[in-house]
Amino acid sequence: MSTERPAVPGFARPAATFDAAAMADIRHAAQEGIYRIRGGGAKRRVPHFDDLLFLGASMSRYPLEGYRERCDTEVVLGAGRCAQPVRLAIPITIAGMSFGALSANAKEALGRGASAVGTSTTTGDGGMTHEEREASETLVYQLLPSRYGMNPDDLRRADAIEIVVGQGAKPGGGGMLLGQKMNDRVAAMRDLPPGVDQRSACRHPDWTGPDDLAIKIEELREITDHRIPIYVKVGASRPYYDVALAVKAGADVVVLDGMQGGTAATQDVFIEHVGIPTLAAIPPAVEALQDLGVHRDVRLIVSGGIRTGADVAKALALGADAVSIGVGALVALGDNAPELAEEYARLGTYPGAYDAWHEGRDPAGISTQDPELAARLDPRLGARRLANYLRVLTLEAQTIARACGKSHVLNLEPEDLVALTVEAAAMARVPLAGTSWVPGPPVPSPAAPAPPAVPAAA
Repeated sequence: MSTERPAVPGFARPAATFDAAAMADIRHAAQEGIYRIRGGGAKRRVPHFDDLLFLGASMSRYPLEGYRERCDTEVVLGAGRCAQPVRLAIPITIAGMSFGALSANAKEALGRGASAVGTSTTTGDGGMTHEEREASETLVYQLLPSRYGMNPDDLRRADAIEIVVGQGAKPGGGGMLLGQKMNDRVAAMRDLPPGVDQRSACRHPDWTGPDDLAIKIEELREITDHRIPIYVKVGASRPYYDVALAVKAGADVVVLDGMQGGTAATQDVFIEHVGIPTLAAIPPAVEALQDLGVHRDVRLIVSGGIRTGADVAKALALGADAVSIGVGALVALGDNAPELAEEYARLGTYPGAYDAWHEGRDPAGISTQDPELAARLDPRLGARRLANYLRVLTLEAQTIARACGKSHVLNLEPEDLVALTVEAAAMARVPLAGTSWVPGPPVPSPAAPAPPAVPAAA
């Protein structure tokens, strides 16, 4: 007698909780005895910029004519706070991605592409390469808990310093660089043995709190003769308090990285289950700046899931001064390209899903230290693609700003936005489309005293 279950519609279906992905994770844990490690950002769907819409001008507001009226995009970081502030032609920067995680050709391409449109790139962990310094008109030097590759001479060669306290994909956790990517050059820059897995620390050895951070910022200012701005980067977790403490410690710029931000390699459980969405992080960060009276003085850069000019414009409308991109920049260079489908298939994946950046086998030559693979990326061609992408993002943001009647992209404001879902409306603190309703009670400032209790009627 057959023991097969009958193919009854609605009966033979996977469980909602134990779906195919959950069961694959269980099998992997049972077989390997180790958690999954990968790159890329969160794969789960969370409220994001797609859940917001702009209110274009009509009768109550007049749009700007794109062919005749300007819409400016420049932003200055650190003005009035240091001798040589960072001046960007566009409010879009390149996020920190290390040499080690990326090839030298990729770092050069990022520098060339950013310079072509007048913006900055960032070193990432592991120190400064001569390729990136020579290619980058404006280079931000990241100081991470690991302090790999850090030396005072490179600090002085930088145009800004970014102290990394946390990253959106892994707030509270460190990253990894596996041994197959630790070639002689990478290892020498990090003062580590070649071929050995490297784990970055999750907290700085020099301080345990914001008072120590203030001392470190002052040390960095002395090393650089108070010339350049000091950034502090935090992973989105408790943005109100983290931003406020960064400001009080003396930061000129705060970089806020949401959970949709990419990473070269960390635990999958971090990427999917730690941190908060970028959309939810921006309003409390802006509120902290406003409560301290420094909004638009201490600049706010937002990163984590920025893909389009609409994303840029929405982040600016919510109160950011600029955005930073990582994964989008790598895709522009050629990562996950469809023409490499056969090679991705041999790695067990396909274009658009490849996230094994830590393995060093990237056929696009971007996230690898294999000389033959790295040589596939032409830095000049990659730079041209990146520059084109950045120009399109800028034009799209300008188009939206003009449609809202703004002569500068930084003039966009929350009043220009509505939300499509209750969740997005509550996170972004803008009305649900077609209503004046912002879900939830008014959000009091955490720094403000609670209202006095009303005595009960006798």
